[in-house]
Amino acid sequence: MVSGQAARSPFSSYGIGEQFGSGLTQNMGMGGVGISNPSYWYVNNMNPALLVYNRYTTFQVGIIGEQRTQNSNITTEKSGSGNINYLALALPIKWNKWTTSISLMPYTKLNYKLKYTADVQNTTSATAATVNVVENGSGGVNMLSWSNGVRITNKFSIGLKSTYLFGAVVNEFSNSLSVLIIPTNPFVYERSSVSAFQFSPAASFHLDSLFKKNYIFNAGIVYDFKSNLNTRFFQRLDQISATGRAIDSLTLISNKPGTIIAPQSVSVGFSFGRYGRWTAALDGSYTDYSQYRGLDGTSPYQVNDWRVAAGFEIMPDPESLSSYLKRITYRTGVSIESYPYLVNGNTVKDLGISFGLSAPVGRMSSLDIALKIGKKGDKSLNTIEENYIKLYFGITFMDQWFIKRRFD
Repeated sequence: MVSGQAARSPFSSYGIGEQFGSGLTQNMGMGGVGISNPSYWYVNNMNPALLVYNRYTTFQVGIIGEQRTQNSNITTEKSGSGNINYLALALPIKWNKWTTSISLMPYTKLNYKLKYTADVQNTTSATAATVNVVENGSGGVNMLSWSNGVRITNKFSIGLKSTYLFGAVVNEFSNSLSVLIIPTNPFVYERSSVSAFQFSPAASFHLDSLFKKNYIFNAGIVYDFKSNLNTRFFQRLDQISATGRAIDSLTLISNKPGTIIAPQSVSVGFSFGRYGRWTAALDGSYTDYSQYRGLDGTSPYQVNDWRVAAGFEIMPDPESLSSYLKRITYRTGVSIESYPYLVNGNTVKDLGISFGLSAPVGRMSSLDIALKIGKKGDKSLNTIEENYIKLYFGITFMDQWFIKRRFD
């Protein structure tokens, strides 16, 4: 299983967690763009219609490492972690006409720890106390995807990504009194196990031989249908002693079935460049979070989510024999995202800048690296902000499979 766990973030406490996105390392080096820009060398996991450009069998594996620093007017906390980010395999079924792929990667992650103090109501002055509350979240949802891209004409292709979502998110709540009035403290454990199918049709439009046959233009669109996540909810109440030992346990809800509604979204992209040399791309996405519903039929989200990203990549001379550095692909990009919740009554925005490269290894494989530096939230508006550094590392293997022999 591909784990979605990474550094702790208080912004992942909403719904079923913080979304990961479907971009691979080469996409992250360009600010996360990939809806329109095709490639012969990499699996396009963002727009299945672009898989038709994968004329060779391509396997990609990636890992992610990150460090996050949360700042408020009171304290500063740091956390970091790393894990497998994705596995992806593309197989051309009919050369230049139909390519299929499978991938496994995280869909969301829940990873936070919140501590705060509240007054105890209806107590006498002799027993006046405050309660120390600790909230923990962990786990996440993974996605196993099967994608197909089919070329309709030389300029137009379509695709479909069929995704199986599965996993579990866990929330834990514990209380302890500042004055020992009762010998035990309550501890609540909640687990929501989810499973569902999601379908994402896509299309791509391509024009080449522009401006003296040197340049290409691409446009792409992906639509993610609304999904009903089949959920089983479990809740348990424990009594914990002052030493941290569980004294008693009571199951309150045992795997009660329910539904979480994940909203629909649409993504569009445009790119322009000289194929094999350089590409500039612009992506935008919009998710209608007014459709989201939790198990209780309500939503923690107050606004919709949108994201805009721009990226650029260049390969100085892919055929250079004298300079290895000229055969390396260099990338950079920027992104801005507005999240679907309010903190301190204000929207939370994520600003990031990315850098990346792909270094060729052997005849057709490469080592892929991307670095993203960004800030989520604003201390003056949201009372808390998060500065982060994310390092993506991937390996791309390419080979020719299922080639019919012409000579014995």
